[in-house]
Amino acid sequence: MSWYKYGYYVILAFLMSACVTQTVDYHRIADNGSFPADISIASDDLPDKDGNLTILSLNIAHGRNQSINQLLVNKEDLKHNIITIARLIKAVDADVVALQEVDGPSSWSGNFDHLELLAREAKYPWYYRANHAESRLFNYGTAILSRLPVQEIMQYTFDPSPPTFNKGFLLATVNWARDSENGEDVTIDIASVHLDFSRQSVREKQITELSTALKDRKNPLILAGDFNSDWFAEESAVRRLAEDTRMSAFRPKTRDLPTYKSDRRYDWILITNELAYVSYQVLPDPVSDHRAIVAEIMMIAPSVQK
Repeated sequence: MSWYKYGYYVILAFLMSACVTQTVDYHRIADNGSFPADISIASDDLPDKDGNLTILSLNIAHGRNQSINQLLVNKEDLKHNIITIARLIKAVDADVVALQEVDGPSSWSGNFDHLELLAREAKYPWYYRANHAESRLFNYGTAILSRLPVQEIMQYTFDPSPPTFNKGFLLATVNWARDSENGEDVTIDIASVHLDFSRQSVREKQITELSTALKDRKNPLILAGDFNSDWFAEESAVRRLAEDTRMSAFRPKTRDLPTYKSDRRYDWILITNELAYVSYQVLPDPVSDHRAIVAEIMMIAPSVQK
């Protein structure tokens, strides 16, 4: 993020009430009547254990697309931008989608639920948002959409880091497949992560919090999101996270997978050693100031959770 944007957020932060974290705003399967088009696709039927999983990750930038700030975009244009993102997600046909900077009904972004519109338009029956940053003007955080059944949701907001707004992650335990040999579901943890953009010191603290929060979980793990960190930085947050958690990144030293501006790879999908990449790409579609990343993942070892 450029320094003029940083200055804008610094000024805005001092004008606002402090951000607070409340409970996760979630929907397992939407109530009858509020989400009728997608009830039919909610199913307990799972692929066999050899099936691959496709995950898409994108920072949707509050629905503003290429504009400098969502306050400068009218409601109809914001809705159009969100629907454009939904069409991209639907075209990719990802099993699970990890999103960042996703707004609930907020004064600064059109006063409508961006996640609910995304889920309805892209036809995802399970959708969840964790509100890491909240005030009278805004209400946003990380989110997950899933076509596969979700067993558990966990939200975590990092320690406050004024003057920048709170960040955090949302984790979903997803039924990946069904093991035909014993009839048990094969489960996996998938987390949508957003780290601070302004300071390496804050990102370092957030990585420590993230590693500590997840250290006792037993499922295979995918971390996807906006890490605001390139692999080549002297003190790279994403490189340290991969090393600390023994997770793998896809071709981390390549320079041909930029996701922010023209040369910065800030968005990543990391996987634990029970998993392997089948394919990985950055999509060219200009639906945000970030580019979407899509990975097809295969399981090379079963879940160890009993």
